Amino acid sequence: MSAVLLDDIFQARRTLQGKVLRTPLVPSPTLSAHCGQPVYLKLESQQLTGSFKLRGATNAIARLSAADKARGVVAASTGNHGRALAHAAAAEGVRAVICMSELVPANKVEAIRALGAEIRIVGRSQDDAQLEAERLCREEGLAMIPPFDDAAVIAGQGTIALEILEDLPEVDTVLVPLSGGGLFAGIARGIKSANPDIAMIGVTMERGCAMHASLAAGHPVQVEELPTLADSLGGGIGLDNRYTFAMASELADSTLLVSEEDIADAIGHAYWREGQVVEGAAAVGIAALLKSLVRPQGPTVVVLSGRNIDLAAHHRIVGDARPQ
Repeated sequence: MSAVLLDDIFQARRTLQGKVLRTPLVPSPTLSAHCGQPVYLKLESQQLTGSFKLRGATNAIARLSAADKARGVVAASTGNHGRALAHAAAAEGVRAVICMSELVPANKVEAIRALGAEIRIVGRSQDDAQLEAERLCREEGLAMIPPFDDAAVIAGQGTIALEILEDLPEVDTVLVPLSGGGLFAGIARGIKSANPDIAMIGVTMERGCAMHASLAAGHPVQVEELPTLADSLGGGIGLDNRYTFAMASELADSTLLVSEEDIADAIGHAYWREGQVVEGAAAVGIAALLKSLVRPQGPTVVVLSGRNIDLAAHHRIVGDARPQ
């Protein structure tokens, strides 16, 4: 195992050219006023499959051998990685099998099916889905494309950092949703390689974040996976984690927890104040700022990681959060 380095991220950007969007970085007047510092939103929610995951999945498939592509790929997913992998595999004419637990929202399952991937629903946790993916690797010879703990996936997500640095060289703080750590590790490697003084803050939900608990324990641990508005942040990091735990340990300046109420308020804020539809996982950075868990000292970027929320649920949430 070798570390994911800045050179890997630049190589990933060359691979992804023309295959993913270069997403906008837009100012947020409301959050800027709240924080007393310029705040910008990195709109990965506008990515082609509705989340940042397309970067890592596309880069990982590009790195496969011709023999691996011929056999097909498999992954466990809470939804967005599966959708991204299905899209990237279809573009290359590669078979894709996506394993998910019963906790994955139906809208995400159907979006993956619509892209032509085969669906396997297994158990009540991301760990159950992972076991099924591993079985398919053994018995059918499929190539595993992990959702986060993979060098090519991490490097692909890290291309977001290059765009942030180009668009806002004076950035002081970056808030990134934290789950398995692929997004955080990739962005943090890119950002810290440019300037170690830029603060990297991981934000996640209170209900069952394995990476936060693992960092507190000093080693990977298992946690109970619970229903949450930030469903994309669910799942374990793997007790045999190869990359993301060590990278998060090295590169995170802090990690923060936000409540379900905070996440709902942030989804409402994104809609009513920012004009953005985001899922719960994408709203955690906004939640941390609104609750003043972070007090920025300079220009700040909040990564909005995805928009793939059930629209009926979104309607209920933003209705409850409508400004009076």
